[in-house]
Amino acid sequence: MTTEIEIAPNQYQFTVAEYHQMGESGIFAEDDRIELLNGRIYTMSPIGRRHFACVNRLNAFFSTRLAGKAVVSVQNPVVLSDRSEPEPDITLLRYRDDFYEAQLPDADDVLLLIEVSDATLRFDKEVKLPLYAESGIPEVWIVNLKSSCVEVYTDPQQGSYSQLQTLKRGQAVTPQQVPLLIKVNELMG
Repeated sequence: MTTEIEIAPNQYQFTVAEYHQMGESGIFAEDDRIELLNGRIYTMSPIGRRHFACVNRLNAFFSTRLAGKAVVSVQNPVVLSDRSEPEPDITLLRYRDDFYEAQLPDADDVLLLIEVSDATLRFDKEVKLPLYAESGIPEVWIVNLKSSCVEVYTDPQQGSYSQLQTLKRGQAVTPQQVPLLIKVNELMG
């Protein structure tokens, strides 16, 4: 009787440094929509009209109200670990005069992180949200375009958020670290 040994294929886990090196060497085009999450490089889905409009609405809303108080970062990287560098739709960062030219922001710089979700809802909840919690990002919002609501996740503990508040049109919320009363209608349009 012959015993077969099953060998699983190896999967290479990239670091943020390797990911940056690949970008600098031209492996990725500048406009490629990719993210490094848990050492894996993901191709992001195309942005639809509603998603595009919502991100622009959020950018305009926060930029006008937080000028000089926070940096509003739109679809730009945040370094979470040696193996994760997502590009959330909107990130409100601690204000810095250099606008993070000297160094990319990390989890400690994040005041509020927002993902706009329609086609990516499951991915955002199952892959990205746990990464944000593991990194200690204090507050994450998922603007759920499918259900027309804003899911507010707070109190990260052991890779998940222990508090979830779901807000519908007509309701309002104040982020923990940003002194603004925000109506859901202003976010959803």
